[in-house]
Amino acid sequence: MPMDRQPYSSSSSDSSQVSSSSTSPAAKGSNTIVLSIECLKGSSKADEWTGDMLQTGDIVEELRIGNMVVNSPFKNGKSGVHKILHNSFKQNETSIRIRVRRGSDNFAELQACIVPGDHFIGRKQYVLRAINDPNYAVGFIDRTENECFNLQASRMSRMVSALETSPLEDGYVSYPWEKRMQDMLSIPNLSSFYSVLLLPKASDKGGTRYNDLEDTLARANAWINASQVSGVPIVFMNIQTESLLTKISGDTASSTVNAGSLSDLSNLANTSLYGFEDYHGVDIGVVRAVRLWFSPLAGEIPIDIRINDTDTRLGFAIGRTQEGFIYISSVIEGEKDSPSARSGLSNLYKQASASSRRLVVSRISNQKVLPWMVSPTGAIRCFDTVSLSQKLSLHRHTGMPILFHLFTWDSTANTGSIRPPAMSSPTPTEMPLPPQHDSDESNDGHDIARERNTAGEFSFRHHDFALTNNWV
Repeated sequence: MPMDRQPYSSSSSDSSQVSSSSTSPAAKGSNTIVLSIECLKGSSKADEWTGDMLQTGDIVEELRIGNMVVNSPFKNGKSGVHKILHNSFKQNETSIRIRVRRGSDNFAELQACIVPGDHFIGRKQYVLRAINDPNYAVGFIDRTENECFNLQASRMSRMVSALETSPLEDGYVSYPWEKRMQDMLSIPNLSSFYSVLLLPKASDKGGTRYNDLEDTLARANAWINASQVSGVPIVFMNIQTESLLTKISGDTASSTVNAGSLSDLSNLANTSLYGFEDYHGVDIGVVRAVRLWFSPLAGEIPIDIRINDTDTRLGFAIGRTQEGFIYISSVIEGEKDSPSARSGLSNLYKQASASSRRLVVSRISNQKVLPWMVSPTGAIRCFDTVSLSQKLSLHRHTGMPILFHLFTWDSTANTGSIRPPAMSSPTPTEMPLPPQHDSDESNDGHDIARERNTAGEFSFRHHDFALTNNWV
């Protein structure tokens, strides 16, 4: 039952005197067996070492449980007291007040609750937990009066010992993951941490030898620098090596570094492929790829493009950078009722152009459309603009809305600020945008001239958007 803890009392001195007496030389005692306090669990603030809390070695003088008062000497010592605690616990009388003595004439009290000692001294035993701090638990033990006085006098040394042996405890706590992933992410349940995996570049046509790790790191550095210079609003986060297992044989096995002994480990510092032999005699190769982590400069914002039955085109074109990023390459002007204008995409595109930024598309209908791997030949694996064009056209034909997520470069940009037709644009920077190769998603395909690029850099180029001089 809840009870307020009463201030500790002292029959002949205040708490400061209690504290000072505990550090004084041991009082003279006898070999009489007395009931003593044993501190089992410290308080949350280690207050058991102050003069206000019960300490190991304190001599129990009185127990008060409800209307029952038991004074020392206690019949049968510890076992007799535990029988009293057991009976009280069974009768739901768990509130107890203990009065203890330190030295010959200093006293203190504790208001506590009787609980089973499961975690301390066994289920059949009982301990006392402080009302105001359930972490603080004490038990009883039989000692001679001399032993109690010696313990009281050794308070400082025991406190230092407790400091040295006190462990830091850990555990598991529940966490509302589903709610946090809904409320705290710009795209619910999806992260804004992106990465591209660069495999080491093959140095021969047979793929048996590869450039070293330094070359892969340099290519990763060049890729993100080129992306930023081209106007892609991303920021570098981290870079790490990633080990990929593969089976090797023949020339590949003979050209790799052997990791069979400790002396060979120094040769692995800059190598991108090394091998070892498993228990069955199979040559296993370890490819050291590089994973580059990046994130949008100022987060991502959603653009919901609604389709009307009267819409004949979406009003925007898409392109792809050499680094593999899909972006909005142009929007049609003069049509305020086009899907791109109604959704605010046109205004956001103008802001990006004024800031010399690419309006990069990170997801279409929550599907990621960013580049994610570089092959050993150096080719970047990314999404084809032809298939994207077809998918967007199908959205228009079926009338189903399109959900874009776009990289932002300014934390103040949001869908609320891009919808008004009139807005002030920041002063453009001097960094020019590179030439663009685009595909129109706003037409049915009649005025799109597609030209395949055999080098694989771009899926197709768009030559006619029905308006001239409308490109960034």
